[in-house]
Amino acid sequence: MPTPASPDLAAALLATVRHGFRSYQALADKALAQLAPAEWLWRPEPNSNSAAVIVQHLVGNLRSRFTDFWTTDGEKPDRHRDQEFEEPTSEAAVAALQQQWQAAWPILWQVLDHLEQHPEDWLRTVTIRQEPHTALAALQRQVAHYAYHTGQLVLLAKARRGADWQTLSIARGQSQQFNAQMQARTASSANLSAGSGV
Repeated sequence: MPTPASPDLAAALLATVRHGFRSYQALADKALAQLAPAEWLWRPEPNSNSAAVIVQHLVGNLRSRFTDFWTTDGEKPDRHRDQEFEEPTSEAAVAALQQQWQAAWPILWQVLDHLEQHPEDWLRTVTIRQEPHTALAALQRQVAHYAYHTGQLVLLAKARRGADWQTLSIARGQSQQFNAQMQARTASSANLSAGSGV
């Protein structure tokens, strides 16, 4: 049986995994916020997915993977994955999807809250499509999956908004200015710490 992680390592793992999921959720939210409901249905070409379809797929994935995470397989019998890739056809469907998106993430947060209380469960076995994984491996698999689809959402929203796109990262041509600001902030924090005797 695997040796449980030390408390410090377990806490660091949880912080890293939680930060990853929250960062990708926030990035997706900021991209989606720049789209009107009708634009959620836009596709750059017929064989591509709309933002609505990507969100639909992520909602299905979140529900399936993290509902009863510790006791049932991550691919639930009532999940219909192929239907997640069927295009919604109305703004009313998008409105419902927006609500589902917000409701799906807390299912994941409950799993991470459990790990905060039970750090020994990082190495507990869970299954996805009958394949065994440690909880750590299953969560890392999902972090990577959500990063992939978040990137798609950002690219779709950017392509749709064009010149009206509000960047979610360092603006083009502003890297040196950003680095200088970070250095100044770090120096300021160091000076404050030195001045307080910390």
